[in-house]
Order: sequence, then C-alpha cells, then structure tokens
Amino acid sequence: MTVTTLDDLSEMSFDELGKLYAAGSVPPDLSVLDNKPKGRMLAVRGVDNTPLASVLRAAAKLPVFPWDGKSMTATDAHSGDGINRIKLGITTDWFAFKTRVEPSVVDGADTIVLDYEQPGNPWFIRQIHDELREVAPGLFVGPAMWKRSEADPVNVLWFALDARG
Repeated sequence: MTVTTLDDLSEMSFDELGKLYAAGSVPPDLSVLDNKPKGRMLAVRGVDNTPLASVLRAAAKLPVFPWDGKSMTATDAHSGDGINRIKLGITTDWFAFKTRVEPSVVDGADTIVLDYEQPGNPWFIRQIHDELREVAPGLFVGPAMWKRSEADPVNVLWFALDARG
C-alpha cells in the first residue's frame, strides 16, 4: 500500500503502523514541521480486530474530534518548540513540548522526540512520550507512549501529522 494521506494511514493496523514507523526517517531539517500540521489519531493498542477500532478511526476523522494537531516551530535543524491544538468549541493551545532528534525508545534509531516535561504542563501530560518519523514527504507517524518509567514507556496509540499544508 502506498501511503500518501492521513486517510491511508488510518486504514492501517497497530502493527502495520509500527512497521511503517520503523521504516521512516528524520528529515534533515525540522522546519518541515513548522506552522500547524494537521493531526490524526490512527490506532489504539489492543482494539485492532474489534468493533471499537472502526468507531475510533471514524471518530478521529470527524471535524469535531478534540485533537486538531500540533503547532511547531524549529529553533534549528534538529530542535524546536511546539504545542497541541485542542478544539473544545474553540481551538486552544495546550500542553507545550520541545522537539529534538535523539535515539528512539522504540528501536534506537534516530527519531524526533516531543518532550512534554515542560513548565506548566500537568503531571499526567509529563508522563507522555511522543516520537515522530517521516513516512512520506511531509507525512509523519509516531507512537504516543505512557512512561511507566523513563526506561519503560508503553505505546498506547499511533498518531500522524500532515505538514504539507
């Protein structure tokens, strides 16, 4: 399957998204993510092959889904700042993060880490570990993980960002 859109990605299973992420790469300059890439929740751990999977995928495509994506700005080729866009009647920016390129906790290869351990974020947001890799020009996939400990995060779901405008 050739992956070119968020809809293509949303048809993939949790395991297929893992393989796609493993084959992805880090762009030479994080400014490709600048501005406001559109986000999509793709697959949740443990619900593939259940009726809930199709319900979650359909809900994530709706214009009323609360998570809209991320607003990001590179500070240099390998780091930057960002914040999530949440729609609850109006769009608000919540939960700031820093980006940097470092080895993935998933496989040790380079990835873009979204670091939520920032002043002002509540404790439960600081427990999130997100990563991103480019899987097609301007299209990024990553795991959203819950940190049981620094060395042992568990992948809860896959998400994507479309930075092509």
